[in-house]
Amino acid sequence: MVPVNTDTILLLALYGALAFVYLLAAPGLVMAWLHYRWHGMGKYERLLVFAMVFLFFPGMILLSPFVNLRPVERRLTTP
Repeated sequence: MVPVNTDTILLLALYGALAFVYLLAAPGLVMAWLHYRWHGMGKYERLLVFAMVFLFFPGMILLSPFVNLRPVERRLTTP
């Protein structure tokens, strides 16, 4: 059995952390930002957010089956 070097373990942990941020954390934050600010964004904020969508596109594809952005159903209230 080959002994595993500490540097190798640290490198794999760093790659795992970067993959987590790039594929899950950052796209999730961008999706949440889009959801909550969709109707109130200015033109520069929208430009920045869609640049982030382009940058984190692989993570957006991974998260998209689990996100429901449909509007909430309106209920009629009886007086």
